[in-house]
Amino acid sequence: MKTSRHPVHTPAGAELTELMLDIFRANGALLAGGDRLVAPLGLTSARWQVLGSIALADHPLPVAHLARRMGLSRQAVQRVVNDLESEGFVAFESNPDHKRAHLVVLTGKGEGAYQAASDLEAPWANQLADGLTAADIDTARKVLNRLAGRLQAES
Repeated sequence: MKTSRHPVHTPAGAELTELMLDIFRANGALLAGGDRLVAPLGLTSARWQVLGSIALADHPLPVAHLARRMGLSRQAVQRVVNDLESEGFVAFESNPDHKRAHLVVLTGKGEGAYQAASDLEAPWANQLADGLTAADIDTARKVLNRLAGRLQAES
């Protein structure tokens, strides 16, 4: 399909381009909303995301593994982890499998902050989901996950 907006896209490629732009806008709004939601807890969306990655892991992980699970660079996650550590939300433990790659664990303060953020998130998510069906949300998740899989396969 050749239009002035999509000069060489197929119809699906043009729609995917529009979806990518929608995702960028939604991501910005999601981060801003998340920042507002958890600001009273001394968190940002980035800090909340890292705390969640730590809290939801089956076992303590080093920063590189957390970053991989989050789809972010190790350096970006390391900066957030360092900030969290300096404020007492996380601590580093020795890693029996690697001398230099310490494991990141939640402290009591971190566990409390993550739980408080989760308590705020549930009603927020319920409000945002109002008027959407679970099936529509599931379809959106499937499309996003397929797209993410293709993007990860490219790298």
